[in-house]
Amino acid sequence: MAQNATIYKIELSVSDMGRHYYETHKLTVAKHPSETDERLMVRILAFALNAHEHLEMTKGLSTDSEPDIWQKSLSGEIDLWVALGLPSEKVMRQSSSKAARVIVYPYGGRVAEMWWDKVRNGTTRFENLQIINFTEADTAALAQLANRAMKLQVNIQDGDVMVSVDETVVYVTPDIWKGAA
Repeated sequence: MAQNATIYKIELSVSDMGRHYYETHKLTVAKHPSETDERLMVRILAFALNAHEHLEMTKGLSTDSEPDIWQKSLSGEIDLWVALGLPSEKVMRQSSSKAARVIVYPYGGRVAEMWWDKVRNGTTRFENLQIINFTEADTAALAQLANRAMKLQVNIQDGDVMVSVDETVVYVTPDIWKGAA
């Protein structure tokens, strides 16, 4: 019998000093049975880094035709496509043609570096594509924060990110491998 998704209730407070964005989002996140705590927390962090009133989680791992997170305009166009992990060059090409902006957040240490070495040259033509890596140490520390009922505070300033739950604080430094043109 197939396992069901595990539901996480998250109160996510985002303070992004660079964008002057200060909001609290109440999220109900379904963790797919094959999803790790690390991936779940990277997904939540990606949401925080791009927080907007129209940003939403998608079916993610449950469907290949949607990103993990997206933001649509009021008329239905995809303004932002956020993918996690190590997508193929084909997937990045397709998503770049579907959305105004695409951000891929790879993670996984050496595996992510090997993926980037393989796809780097093929991504240069996608002007709306950004690649922002998280280190293995950062994502492992984030995974330790995972809890089915979380109150997360995410502070973003000058490219540095501070994620806190109660008394525990994790500092994350996103590494921009490819910036949008």
